[in-house]
Amino acid sequence: MGEHLHVHKHRKQVINRLSKIEGHVRSIKEMAQNDRACPDILLQIAAVRKALDNTAKVILSDHLEGCLVNAVHEGNEQKVLEDLKKALENFIR
Repeated sequence: MGEHLHVHKHRKQVINRLSKIEGHVRSIKEMAQNDRACPDILLQIAAVRKALDNTAKVILSDHLEGCLVNAVHEGNEQKVLEDLKKALENFIR
């Protein structure tokens, strides 16, 4: 999506969420290695998917509140909208 010259308001929150998700995924891997019950593993995978979706919402909010607003002020809204559409097409399948 290109370089941004502004600060993302929720950057630290996104990084923290991703760190938690990373740890959770490692725990799921350990569950699989330790032959934990499949339903337990699937439940944890569902929790990670939800956490990723919620993180994506924060990133989208950041993008709309920061990147898109800045693009309008700078006259780049068409490019940012095209990039956003492509990103959403890949994210929502």
